[in-house]
Amino acid sequence: MVNLDVNGKQIGLDEDGFMINPEEWTEEVAMALAKTEELEEMSEDHWKVVNYLRNYYTEFGIAPMVRKLCKDTGYDLKKIYELFPSGPAKGACKIAGLPKPTGCV
Repeated sequence: MVNLDVNGKQIGLDEDGFMINPEEWTEEVAMALAKTEELEEMSEDHWKVVNYLRNYYTEFGIAPMVRKLCKDTGYDLKKIYELFPSGPAKGACKIAGLPKPTGCV
């Protein structure tokens, strides 16, 4: 387990950098996680994806399929990868504070 320091609070991360306790997520935590993914700034587009992922996870208990993410946000897969170079599962879900999606390598 690794800890991420966010304004003096220690956030537990697993070996892949995903939050151990997703309920500790805040926007400040998201910005700190974004830096671990080499994203220095979070644009409105980044937040649109992150908030969509969080809302979907809250409602259904899992991360959405990539096709659903693209359809519902209006961003094609190329745009998602421009926003989150490590991908929708590794990058976007991590920043959104979701558990590591099944099948994510």
